[in-house]
Amino acid sequence: MNDIKRVCVFASSCNYLEKSFYGEAEKFGDLLGKFGFDMVYGGSSLGLMWACAKKVKENGGQIIGVMPEKLHNMGVNTDECVELYITPCMRSRKAKMDEISDAVVALPGGFGTLEELSEMIVQKQLGYNNKPVVILNTNNFYDKLIEFLDEVIEKKFASKNSRTLFFVASTPLQAVEYLKNYIPQSAQVTKEHIYNR
Repeated sequence: MNDIKRVCVFASSCNYLEKSFYGEAEKFGDLLGKFGFDMVYGGSSLGLMWACAKKVKENGGQIIGVMPEKLHNMGVNTDECVELYITPCMRSRKAKMDEISDAVVALPGGFGTLEELSEMIVQKQLGYNNKPVVILNTNNFYDKLIEFLDEVIEKKFASKNSRTLFFVASTPLQAVEYLKNYIPQSAQVTKEHIYNR
């Protein structure tokens, strides 16, 4: 196995989704724990976040929460985290999650998940890290986003190399296998690499 230990998971905090989304989040958490990964996440006791996190812990992994002060004051955190970082705002929260994780996986989520995923793709594009970035496309949730990202590349708003910045997994097992076998490539961060279309 590579040096990936802590996996940052971005996911919905909603408790009112179709049941299959929670089931797939739990399967992913099962596999993370069983394969020796720990999970960095928003620290919430809600939604797909918690469905995944509780299974990581049940299967021997540790969960590390990072939550902005405003949400923490609402009482949506869990006391199950081995570490819980409280940050001043959402921007500092993302920075902390990035700092303490070795990989990123986006489960289905809303505006927050989309923003977090986009930032991590750009961080990798510009060579600030070379972590695996995985989109777990449960129930084809991200089909239209992936289609849009492909169009961005096709119409030259991003270089053709950008498609290698993230991996789309159809199942929790496929996502974990990608993490287990990930080999970082030398970062190509030159003007030509970024701007040539």
